[in-house]
Amino acid sequence: MHSNILPLLATLDLEEANALTSTLNRMSEDQQSQFMSIYISKRRDPVLILVCILAGFVGFAGLHRFITDRIGLGLLYFFTGGFLLIGTIIDLFRYKKITRVYNEKIAFQTASIISNFN
Repeated sequence: MHSNILPLLATLDLEEANALTSTLNRMSEDQQSQFMSIYISKRRDPVLILVCILAGFVGFAGLHRFITDRIGLGLLYFFTGGFLLIGTIIDLFRYKKITRVYNEKIAFQTASIISNFN
């Protein structure tokens, strides 16, 4: 693994870093650098998702779904007040899973882009 990648992995939580390590081990050093630069710019931080969920309680329900590319659910949350706040409350407890699923999707897309170009 490229030595410049290790500090970037240290900023991630353990589960996310382990998942990325298996992906990175199949790449060359140049591909690893490209992957991490793209991935770090597109990934979402769990704290950002949590703050967006909390924003749903004061006005804009579904913001967290918009920033995780779930536009349909975002619109549904917005027009129904987060399913009358029940969906927003459930997502408050599930924010780490919502973030993990989004970040895994981004990692897969980025890895496929990097492997197709090289």
